[in-house]
Amino acid sequence: MSGGVDSALAAVLLIEQGYEVVGISLKLLPRGGGNGSERADRCCSAKDAEDARLVAAHLGIPYYVLNYESQFQRDVVGEFTSAYLMGLTPNPCVRCNELVKFGSLLGQAVGLGAARLATGHYARVEQEAAGGRYLLRRGIDYERDQSYFLYSLTQEQLARICFPVGHMTKAQVRERAAAYGLKIAAKADSQDLCFVGHDYRTYLREQCGDRLRSGPITDSAGRILGRHDGLALYTVGQRNGLGLAGGPFYVIRLDPNTDAVVVGRREELLRREFTAERLNLVAWDCLTDERPVLMKVRSRQDALPATVIPLGNARIRVRWQEPQPAPAPGQAAVFYDASEPDLLVGGATVAADREA
Repeated sequence: MSGGVDSALAAVLLIEQGYEVVGISLKLLPRGGGNGSERADRCCSAKDAEDARLVAAHLGIPYYVLNYESQFQRDVVGEFTSAYLMGLTPNPCVRCNELVKFGSLLGQAVGLGAARLATGHYARVEQEAAGGRYLLRRGIDYERDQSYFLYSLTQEQLARICFPVGHMTKAQVRERAAAYGLKIAAKADSQDLCFVGHDYRTYLREQCGDRLRSGPITDSAGRILGRHDGLALYTVGQRNGLGLAGGPFYVIRLDPNTDAVVVGRREELLRREFTAERLNLVAWDCLTDERPVLMKVRSRQDALPATVIPLGNARIRVRWQEPQPAPAPGQAAVFYDASEPDLLVGGATVAADREA
């Protein structure tokens, strides 16, 4: 229970279905960490835990707060900062879901005898009637769909997970919560990364400013156009904040070997192909031949026609049907079935592909 309306209504729906429900919140952030982590519009704050406690009391269910701060700092925050320092653009929500919420927490819940771990995510888990494979589908509310952030889940995890509000729209969730008398029915959604705030660059300067190294901003021919204050403050595709005359310029590559930010015109940013690694398949057993899919490399992006090609060792080549702005290494490349657009097939991490 995050303290928001989605997880609160998830508990309500499970109670109505006859389940014995226990509410759990996670303590992930240090109090007063100096990075704005206690803001009211961010999840995992002390206010959120209090809201969750009040909902649990209203529903008459047990409620506990579990401290996962150490693991979160190590596996999510630490990886986030390290990745940016290497010129990558990580997705901490994917890692938190994989390792913390549906990793450690799920394991602890099962160990204590729970049949399922339920959250307020907008996604749907189904089981095939024939083979028994667990499938992950988009939430009915495409504007709220969170399947993109869940692509790394395994069959074992999906077998123990349920998303009770995945078949509802946000408006329906708020309406049902209000009808049930939940005071948080109209509570605003949390914004930004829970541990970062509005500006990740400010966070990186605060957390690892002594490890930021200045370097050149060059064009693709190697001509120096300016200087930067650290690779971590830039990402592929970035246009604003470059401080260069004669633009517009876009970041087309980050080179950690030379600490160079390479920029170019928009046409230089376009790619037909890229490589991704750490492949995880959800809907398919394996990928042995190239297959058509619908691919997205950002959660809010439309899934576009592409082909995935196996390379071995959990690596794939993605070939867009039409040239697209290059994804940033470290981003999640998530693909859906070409004939069933709501069926998530799998995903991988965009590799630092210097030859694209």
